[in-house]
Amino acid sequence: QVQLVESGGGSVQAGGSLRLACAASGATISDNCMGWFRQAPGKEREGVAFIDSAGKTRYTDSVQGRFTISKDNVKRSLYLQMNNLQPEDTAMYYCARGGVCLGPSRSRSVYNNWGQGTQVTVSS
Repeated sequence: QVQLVESGGGSVQAGGSLRLACAASGATISDNCMGWFRQAPGKEREGVAFIDSAGKTRYTDSVQGRFTISKDNVKRSLYLQMNNLQPEDTAMYYCARGGVCLGPSRSRSVYNNWGQGTQVTVSS
């Protein structure tokens, strides 16, 4: 059974940084599409950052240049370094694992394993 467990969320002031981590158990991540999604209250879940098996990355426009996704296949861990956080980044952040992929995908249909989420709150 695949389990994804996020950590690293918290409360910061605007301009601050956080580093999220996602630990996978029950499966590898080396050949898989991996991604970070977020959901703010009253809004739909949106894709934030994505990485494929080769380490190629893709970001949604609002976080480009501020967030960095990375992974450690040996540790089976996914990371999201978030810098210059803004109040609009406040949301529950979810780690997701998809199937084997050849390019980073932002499509939710690609991902079939999800973590429980970690809360990020940014105050102005």
